[in-house]
Amino acid sequence: MKLKTRMILANASTVIIPTIITVLVALVAFFVFDKLFGSGISYEHQQKQSMIKVKLINETSTWKQTPEVLEEESYQKYLLEQLAEIHGELMLIKDDEVEFSSKKFSKIEVAKSLASGNIKGRNEPVVINDVSYTVFVTDLMYKEGSKGSLLLLVPVDRWETSFTGLIALVSITFIITFAITNIIISYQFSRSIINPLYTLQSAAAEIAKGNLDYSIVEEGDREIQELCRDLELMRIKLKESVHTQLKYEDNRKLLISSISHDLKTPVTSIKGYVEGILDGIASNPDKMERYLKTIALKAHQIDQMIDDLLLYAKLDLNQIPFDFERVDIAEYFQHCILENEPELESNKIVISFHNELNHKRNVLLDRERMKRVIMNILDNSRKYMCNDQGEINIFLRETVASIIVELRDNGSGINEGDLPHIFDRFYRADAARTKGSGLGLAIAKQIIEGHNGRVWAVSHGKEGTSIMISLSKS
Repeated sequence: MKLKTRMILANASTVIIPTIITVLVALVAFFVFDKLFGSGISYEHQQKQSMIKVKLINETSTWKQTPEVLEEESYQKYLLEQLAEIHGELMLIKDDEVEFSSKKFSKIEVAKSLASGNIKGRNEPVVINDVSYTVFVTDLMYKEGSKGSLLLLVPVDRWETSFTGLIALVSITFIITFAITNIIISYQFSRSIINPLYTLQSAAAEIAKGNLDYSIVEEGDREIQELCRDLELMRIKLKESVHTQLKYEDNRKLLISSISHDLKTPVTSIKGYVEGILDGIASNPDKMERYLKTIALKAHQIDQMIDDLLLYAKLDLNQIPFDFERVDIAEYFQHCILENEPELESNKIVISFHNELNHKRNVLLDRERMKRVIMNILDNSRKYMCNDQGEINIFLRETVASIIVELRDNGSGINEGDLPHIFDRFYRADAARTKGSGLGLAIAKQIIEGHNGRVWAVSHGKEGTSIMISLSKS
């Protein structure tokens, strides 16, 4: 449920529920009063009683103009019949004497009735024989000069006497139920928000302590669930970021260690030959020349190593842009073979090209970067070639979506356990992998991946190794 919907329902419930309970209590009270007082509070009775009251009160003008009509027996009978319908009483007073009454009243009761009816602005009820009456007094003036009064005693409506109590009951019921409902709903509503917030607070405290394995459970309303989901994603991303940072830190330490190791050997050699020259060990021109050539070779190795390291770093940081163009893959590899064939032949290595493509196929390549890949792989095969007659065969094949390039040599091969790691920088798992800068295949992998391709190795045991390259067709 949405938090907004829950708030609307909670606010509406704090009013609707007390209202329903109050209405039910009022109906029950009305039912109880009806059973206690019979039909006295029925709608028909109330309507009939009101009509008779209004009818009698409207005749007061007639009584004032012709008070003698009240002395007629037939009219008195008519008034008694009307009053009997509402259980009322009648008193006709002339010259301070009761001329006619519907029943016998004592002098005290007559005085109380007169006193109650003569209070201006109020009709306070008078109690006669445990019955409350509202007194309506009409002053009369007879033609012969006598004064009198007509008193109508109308029973106080039992509904009216109970209405105040009913209103008080309904009001108290509404206030109590409103307070209880508000407390319950507020508690339930706050719990649905506070409990997930407590969970988030605990999770935040754990994450602040560095415990990134503390998962955040989705609970509560939809908005809070979305917040939990976002914070859980943030935790996962933060954990991955920390893991990556630690990995980079380990790689940095490994890089420093590997660079130190790889640079130490040629630097030590240079230092030894320089000291030999300074100490006069190179006493003749031939030996001096041999020392200097060795120093130049070692310096070249250091320079090549630094160049490879800078290139790898730039590729790793995506700082080298690729200049892609559509290239005929078979023609491109034939050209690469022609460029590298003389150097390989000088090392007694024969290179062969086998085009197994049925048709001309184009691939998006950066010519210079891909040439660096081929040179690194061929140079790697040349360095670790152990046969007197080395062979390198390049095969071009295709699948439905890609071109497969296989560069296979007949060298010493690679152990199966080392295959997944030979493209890692400075990998030194095997003694046969201790030559060179250790970055050649790592650079090749970076360039291939920059072409959205894939590179892997297949070992043929003592029969050599194949480097496989997969490139997407254009």
